[in-house]
Amino acid sequence: MQVKQPEPFTFEAGDRAVLLLHGFTGNSADVRMLGRFLEKKGYTSHAPVYKGHGVPPEELVKTNAKDWWQDALDGYEHLKELGYDEIAVAGLSLGGALSLRLAYNKPIKGVIPICAPAFFDNIEELTQGFRQFAKEYKQLEQKDDDQIQEEIDALMKNSNNTFETLSELIKEIHDHVDHIYAPTLVLQAEEDEMINTDSADYIYENVEADEKDIKWYEGAPHVITLSDYKGKVHEDVYQFLEGLDWSKS
Repeated sequence: MQVKQPEPFTFEAGDRAVLLLHGFTGNSADVRMLGRFLEKKGYTSHAPVYKGHGVPPEELVKTNAKDWWQDALDGYEHLKELGYDEIAVAGLSLGGALSLRLAYNKPIKGVIPICAPAFFDNIEELTQGFRQFAKEYKQLEQKDDDQIQEEIDALMKNSNNTFETLSELIKEIHDHVDHIYAPTLVLQAEEDEMINTDSADYIYENVEADEKDIKWYEGAPHVITLSDYKGKVHEDVYQFLEGLDWSKS
C-alpha cells in the first residue's frame, strides 16, 4: 500500500498572513484545520512541509534541524513573495521552536509557540515518539511485525545526527528567547507527553515582549491542534491575532 504524501498549503483570504509550522515527524496536517479556521476569519496562511517529513522515516533521518530551519525561512519568504508584508507565525512543537527562532531573526507581527520545547531533556520521549511514528508508517505499508522491528532498529542507529541537531536547535532557542520583542502568545497542553511543560513558563517569562500571554489547556495532549481542544486553540489564536497592531485592516 502506498502512503499518500502530505503537501504544503496556502489559503489566501486577506492582507494579514500567518505562517503555520508543524511538529517533528508531523506534516502540514498538524495545522491544516487551524489554517482553514483562519481562512474563514479573513487571514491568509501558509504551511510548508519540512524536508524528510511526510515521507518514509528513512528519509527523515537523512535530514536535520538545519534543513527544517531553512524550510521555515522559505515559508516566510513564500508569503513575502506573494505580497504579504505583515506576517505572524504560529507553530506546534518543533514548529513552535522554529517560530521562536523566526521571531528573533525576522520582522514578524506576533509569535505563537504551541507546546514548544525550550529544554532538550526529553530525548527518551522524542525517540519513543519517533519509533511510534516509524512503526505506524510501516504498518500503513503493510509490513509484518518482524520486518518492522528490524527496520526500526536500523533507523535508530542512523538517527544520531538528526537528534543531535534537534538538541542544538532547542538549546540555541533557549539561550535567545530574551531576544524576542514581538507580541507573544504561549499555548501549552497540561497533559503534554512529549515535552517538558516547564518550557511554556520559561518562554513566557523570558521573552522581552511588552505584550505577552500564556494559556494552559487542562487535560490536553501534545498534538493539541488535532485534539478535542482544537476549537479552543483556534479561538485563542484568532483573538491574539485580532489584537495585533496590523497596518492593514
